[in-house]
Amino acid sequence: MVLLEEKTYEEILKARQALADENACLKAEVQWYREQFGLAQKRLYGPSSEKSPIGQEEMLFNEAEACASDIISDPVTETITYTRAKKTKGRREQQLEGLPVEEINYELTDADLVCPKCGGPLHKIGVDTSQEITIYPARVVLTKHNQDKCSCRDCERNGVANPIVTAPMPVPAFKNSLASPSAVAYIMSQKYVEGLPLYRQEQSLRRLGFELSRKVMSNWVIMGAELLEVIFNRMKALLLKRDLMAADETPLQVLHEEGRKAQQKSYMWLYRSSRDGPPIVLYEYKETRAAEHPRAFLAGFVGYLHVDGYQSYDGLPNIILVGCWAHARRNFVDALSVLSPMQRKSANTAAGKALVYCNKLFAIERDLQDATPDERLAGRQARSKPVVEEFHAWLVEMQPQVLDKSPTREAIQYCLNQWDKLIAFLLDGRLELSNNRAERSIKPFVIGRKNWLFANTPRGADASAIVYSIVETAKENGINPLTYLTYLFEQLPNIKWTDENLDQLMPWAEPIQKAHRVIPTTNRR
Repeated sequence: MVLLEEKTYEEILKARQALADENACLKAEVQWYREQFGLAQKRLYGPSSEKSPIGQEEMLFNEAEACASDIISDPVTETITYTRAKKTKGRREQQLEGLPVEEINYELTDADLVCPKCGGPLHKIGVDTSQEITIYPARVVLTKHNQDKCSCRDCERNGVANPIVTAPMPVPAFKNSLASPSAVAYIMSQKYVEGLPLYRQEQSLRRLGFELSRKVMSNWVIMGAELLEVIFNRMKALLLKRDLMAADETPLQVLHEEGRKAQQKSYMWLYRSSRDGPPIVLYEYKETRAAEHPRAFLAGFVGYLHVDGYQSYDGLPNIILVGCWAHARRNFVDALSVLSPMQRKSANTAAGKALVYCNKLFAIERDLQDATPDERLAGRQARSKPVVEEFHAWLVEMQPQVLDKSPTREAIQYCLNQWDKLIAFLLDGRLELSNNRAERSIKPFVIGRKNWLFANTPRGADASAIVYSIVETAKENGINPLTYLTYLFEQLPNIKWTDENLDQLMPWAEPIQKAHRVIPTTNRR
C-alpha cells in the first residue's frame, strides 16, 4: 500500500494559489479569444460607421459633460416675424442650369394654317414647350487630319530644290498612333474615375463596333501617364512648398516585380494638401512600406504632417507629426463593440469612458468649424486642452487596471504611445483633429483596386499613381477629369514646359476653372 505524501498547510495554500492563478490566466486567455472573434465578426459583418455604439447610454450617464458648451448662451424668448420669400428658381431649374440646350421645332405647314371651322387663316399665338434630358452614349469615330501640301512649279521647272509647304496643325500627343487625346482620356477616366477595368472596356468597345485590345489600351495609359508626369512633378513641387500636408498608404499587389513574389505586398503612398490652399492629391507607388520612401518624397518639406500611427513617418527632419484622433477613437469603438450588451450599457466600462473624452474633442471641433485659424487655436487652448490633459491622466491611471492584450488595453497603449502626435493639433489652428482627409483621398484608389485587383508591372503601377494624382486633384478642385485630361493631352505637346505655362494648366488655374468646372468640389473642411 502506497501512502500519500503528507503536505503542510503552507504547501496546500501555495498549490491552491497556483491553481487560482492558472485559472485566472486561462479565463483571460478565453476572454482574449472571444474579443478577437468579436472584432473579426464586426469587421466582416458589422457596419463600417464609427458612430459610438453606446448611443443613448452615453447621453444617460454623461449628459451634462457630453452636451455642455461654454459658447452657447441661455435661450431667450422672442417673437420672430418674417415673410416667406418665393424662390426665384426651383430645384429642377437649378439642376438643369448650365446644360447645353438643343431645340427641336415642330412647325405648322401652310396647309395647316387654316381654321378647321370657318376656313380663315390662323396666326401664331404662342409655343408649348416640354423638356427632357438626352444622354448620348459613347461612340467611336475615325478622325482624319488632312494637311494641305504645296510646292512651287517654277522651282520644279528650273531644277531648283523644290520647297514643300505644309498647312500647320497641332503636334499630336501620340505620334504615329490611333490614340487621340480624347480616346486616351476616355480610357483613363473609365478606369481611374469610374473603376472600369480594361478588360471590361474592351468588351464595351466591342459592343460599339470597334476592336481594341486591353494590351493596346494599357500601352496607351502608360504613354499618357509619361506625358502627364510633368504635371505631376509640378504639383509635387507646389505641394512641398506648403507647410501643411497629410499622408497615408495602402497595399497594392504587383504581379511582376523583379526579385519579388507575386503574392508580396507593395504599397501606394498618398501625400496631399490640408485645408489650406487649392487641394493637391498625389500618389506614389513603392515596393515596400519602409521609412525611406516618405523621407525621399518629403525631402525639402518643412511643416506639419498629418499621419496615422505608422512608425515609418517617425524621425522625418524638419517635420512635426500630427496624430489622428479618429484612429484613437476607432480603437475604443472596437473595444466597446466586443463587450456583452450588459457591459456596454454600464457607465463604468473603460472603453465607454474613453469614447466620451474623444467625442468631447470632436464636438468642440464642430463648434469651431467655421472659425478662423487664430480663433480655432484660442478655442482649442481654452476648451480642448483641459479635456486632453484630463484624458491623459485617466489613461495613465487606467493602463495597469485593464487586462493585458485586451482591445481596451491596446487602445489605451496606442494613445499613450502616440501622445506627442495626438496633442500636436493644439499647436496651430490650421491643423485638423484627424487624418480623415487623407483617408478619404485614398478611398477612390481602394475602391478601384477592388475592380482591377492588381497591377501587372511596376511601370503600370507608376502610371496608375500619376493618373490617380491628376484625376483626384481635378475632382477635389471641381473639375471634370475627362475633359481635363483631354485638354492636357492637347496642350502639353504644344507648349514649352516652363513653370509659368504649367501653372496655367493646374486644375485650380482660372482658365481651367472657367472651361472645365462642371461638377461641385468634393473637398471637405
